[in-house]
Amino acid sequence: MLGAFKDSQNMRPNLNLMKATLTGALGGLLFGFDTVVISGIIDAVVKLYGLSDYGKGWTVAIALIGTVVGSFSAGVVGHKLGSRETLRLTAILYVLSAVGSALAWNWPSLMVFRFIGGLGIGASSVLGPVYIAELAPAKWRGRLVGAFQFNVVFGILVAYTSNYLIRLLHLGANEWRWQVGVAAIPALGFLVLLFGIPRSPRWSASRDRIDEALAVLKMMGEPNPETELADIRAALAEEHASAHEPVFKWKYRYPLFLAITIGAFNQLAGINAILYYLNDIFQAAGFSQLSGDQQAIAIGFTNLIFTMIGMSLIDRAGRKTLLLIGAAGTASCLAGVAWIYRSNAHQGMLVWLLIGYIAFFAMSQGAVIWVYIGEVFPNAVRSKGQGVGNASHWTMNTIIALSFPWVASHLGQSVPFVFFSVMTVVQFLTVLFSYPETKGQTLEALQRKLVAAG
Repeated sequence: MLGAFKDSQNMRPNLNLMKATLTGALGGLLFGFDTVVISGIIDAVVKLYGLSDYGKGWTVAIALIGTVVGSFSAGVVGHKLGSRETLRLTAILYVLSAVGSALAWNWPSLMVFRFIGGLGIGASSVLGPVYIAELAPAKWRGRLVGAFQFNVVFGILVAYTSNYLIRLLHLGANEWRWQVGVAAIPALGFLVLLFGIPRSPRWSASRDRIDEALAVLKMMGEPNPETELADIRAALAEEHASAHEPVFKWKYRYPLFLAITIGAFNQLAGINAILYYLNDIFQAAGFSQLSGDQQAIAIGFTNLIFTMIGMSLIDRAGRKTLLLIGAAGTASCLAGVAWIYRSNAHQGMLVWLLIGYIAFFAMSQGAVIWVYIGEVFPNAVRSKGQGVGNASHWTMNTIIALSFPWVASHLGQSVPFVFFSVMTVVQFLTVLFSYPETKGQTLEALQRKLVAAG
């Protein structure tokens, strides 16, 4: 993994920067785990509480509603308290969700604790990448913020593997409770580690804590900390930065367009619908539940490997190039999946097409989205802008997760995949004609460029 952080001169981030980055990115592991652990427990919950397709969809979607609320709230709270302090609050939410879900006494209580977990996911998806982006020197920023996505997909792999291993223990009716409750362990570790990292230097500068900001820039290995601090302060002055600077202003229309569209397209490609309902997708193609769990691990491992590949390429090939390659590849794989369900033939190819889809997605959209949203907004509204982009992502995620079981059941398994394939073609064209490249530029330089372009 460390090799992915090397720049062209074989220099690496220092130990302080690595520690802060990996701690901030640990929220991504919990994000990934909590996001897909539902795939292993949903059948047990449906049987236990006698849920319809509608109730099944809501059991998945309630956490996503929490992520939308968390995404919007995190920007405001993060701007006021700082990313580090707000991440501590998200860690507490993760602990409450894991323990509460494991001990849930009925369906409504499970829904409440899943909603709480969603708040943590939404907030950490905003503030983890923002925190890392505001610490990292420009030449390492893509790869370091990519560590958040690495941990997201690592958390997904951990969830699939955990579901499979716990299923092998044959714990009976309480099996699903162990599957969700185990997340409390890394959540507690995340909370403890957050007390050993510094505040963002850009947040400190926005509060006139100049000495603190300079000290953190030096600690993080910034090559020219005094110059960088001066640039940060100049950018803040240009934007008249304050805690009350609104993000929904005409001058921010271009960054808002970029953040909202990349967030929406990320879900219109179908990634989380596939991850949430992976066992259902395999069962519809004739796989047993246990073999479906094994295939899920293979897909999770593919996700991890190609996320690392994407991280290693993001500051070299660039964000836009990866998005274009990924859109073309995912569209083709999704079309193949739709064809399998439409023709009811060659089911053995399903696993390979889904693995190909995950590979293209992980090295492109998966590696780019959190980096890109964190780059396109000015310092004054970065947390709020990240919240808008993430809310777009999670709102679309909620709609798709809620509707997927009904659409697949009533209109046919192929229909969702046809839709996802068409949407990735639309994404390809939008990125090709509307998205700028952001690699290798400081946040302040991007601020001036993108606001002016709007």
